[in-house]
Amino acid sequence: MINTTLCYITRGSDVLMLHRVKKKKDINKDKWIGIGGKSEGEESPDECLLREAKEETGLTLTSWKCRGVVTFLTQEPTEGEFMYLFTCDEFEGQLKQCDEGDLQWVSRDFLESLPKWEGDAIFLKLLWEDAPFFLLKLRYDGSTLVEAVLNGKPLHRDGTGDWVEK
Repeated sequence: MINTTLCYITRGSDVLMLHRVKKKKDINKDKWIGIGGKSEGEESPDECLLREAKEETGLTLTSWKCRGVVTFLTQEPTEGEFMYLFTCDEFEGQLKQCDEGDLQWVSRDFLESLPKWEGDAIFLKLLWEDAPFFLLKLRYDGSTLVEAVLNGKPLHRDGTGDWVEK
C-alpha cells in the first residue's frame, strides 16, 4: 500500500481545488481534487502534506488537521493506497502556478457540481459536517465506486444514488 495525502484548504466558504488538466498520464485527469500527493522516503503524513502544499501551491500551511484515513482499493491488480485526509484553514504566502493542473478557489456549493471521483462526495460531506476522525474504505472497478465502508459499516446507495449507512 502506498501512502498519500490530500488536503482541502479553505478560505471562508471557498475551497482551493486543483483541476487536473496538465499531465498526459494522470488517473485524476480532468477531475477536481484537493492538493496532495505521495509520501517520499520516510516522510510522515504531515511532512508529506506540508511539502506537497508548498510544491503545488506555493503556500505554507499554518493550521491543519488530519480528519481521516481513506483506503483506496481497485478490482485491478494494482497496489492500494492509504490516503491521509486533511483540512487547512490558515496559510501564508502567495498562490503560484501548479504544473499538475489549474488551482482555483471555488465555493463549496459549486464544488458539488464539478467532476470528481464518486467517493469524494462521501468524505467531502463528512468534512463539511465536521464529522469526527473517520476511516473510509473505497473500492473502485475502473472509475466506478463499487464498495464504501465507513468506520467498519458498509454503505449502500439510496434512491438518489448517494452512499448512506444501512
